[in-house]
Amino acid sequence: MTKKAAFSVGDHVVYPTHGVGLIGGIETQTISGMELDLYVIAFERSRMTLRVPVAKATRSGLRKLSSKQEMQTALSTLKGRARVKRTMWSRRAQEYEQKINSGDPVSIAEVVRDLFRSASQPEQSYSERQIYEQALERLACELAAIESIEPDAASQKVEKLLSAA
Repeated sequence: MTKKAAFSVGDHVVYPTHGVGLIGGIETQTISGMELDLYVIAFERSRMTLRVPVAKATRSGLRKLSSKQEMQTALSTLKGRARVKRTMWSRRAQEYEQKINSGDPVSIAEVVRDLFRSASQPEQSYSERQIYEQALERLACELAAIESIEPDAASQKVEKLLSAA
């Protein structure tokens, strides 16, 4: 390997558009006559494997898990008031997708907070529910990896915080 790998086998990492994955290996492949070192990242929940060139890992947004402090900031975001803009749903949906795909836990927490509906509130549309569940899963998976708990337990913890707000 020419470049020092920033991540090691067994590290949990966050890839912005796919969420939390586990580095299962670092392999060298020859592509178009060039030797490339690749991180092999397994995303258990989506049953997907991704290969990211080591040299382009940081540019692609690949990062280590958030610190406990950063996650605490994200979780405290859940306790704030929902800020729903009065723009067309298609525009808001696009903004929510961008926040989710940014990989930033605070931005993802904002989406979860803004789309959360308690039992006393009106039903969500199908697309609102889909985006909410995607954001909740991303946030819960990272929280689960940080706290070494099951993703379902992390989801319950997040929804409990939302209900208390």
